[in-house]
Amino acid sequence: MVEDKLVALRAGLGDLGRVVVAFSGGADSAFLAAVAHGALGAANVHSVTAVSPSLAGAERDDCALLAAEWGLRWSAVETDEMARAAYRINDVDRCYHCKAELMDVLLPIATAEGAQLVLGVNLDDIEPEVADHRPGQRAAAEAGASFPLVTAGFAKADVREASRHLGLRTWDKPAAACLASRVPYGTEVNVAVLSRVERAEAALRALGFAQVRVRHYGDTARVELELTELPRAIEQRERIVNGVRGAGYRYVTLDLEGFRSGNLNS
Repeated sequence: MVEDKLVALRAGLGDLGRVVVAFSGGADSAFLAAVAHGALGAANVHSVTAVSPSLAGAERDDCALLAAEWGLRWSAVETDEMARAAYRINDVDRCYHCKAELMDVLLPIATAEGAQLVLGVNLDDIEPEVADHRPGQRAAAEAGASFPLVTAGFAKADVREASRHLGLRTWDKPAAACLASRVPYGTEVNVAVLSRVERAEAALRALGFAQVRVRHYGDTARVELELTELPRAIEQRERIVNGVRGAGYRYVTLDLEGFRSGNLNS
């Protein structure tokens, strides 16, 4: 029962006493921040958003809105994963180097506050078939971060159910992985590429598509939408093409398999 898991989560957070939450504004980290805030109080919970070119501006803005709505003690800090050559070359361990940068920035904050750094990782994220493609979790664990949702037994569906029960508007928020996840391994990650992806996805969201991915292949954008949205995408073909081309792409393709989270990992 999700109620029992909530009890376990609050108890686990109580044992930690003071926490710094890596707060991306997604369903998992938002849920963790909200529950920690309720269990420990604002003085003992610091929600911190890492800002870099891999975070869409709209996501950063939503973090600020959520913090204001929920009364969170919140701050934004800059990370510089782009300064790491191992990150820019974009091999299969890119997420490891990104998370290592995050740990290098957030751990000193947690240490200064006498707090434990916690991340919104859930059980689905650490299943063997998934964890093989999530080296970022390994970097966080090696740095000593804790995963309270895992300890309390929360899978992704549990997070959404509990969030809805608590009245959190993030309960059905679409997944929003970092912008670098749109770039195939072996293609260099740089600010220009991430900016182009961000602008293209923003154009699609402006047309009313909630769950979108623009996969970057040089001058070609491969657009992924929910399968149920494909008929509407065909109807709005010209507007989609114009919006994505306006972001800097020459060719626009629509993936008929639809949205698949993390499909560039396979």
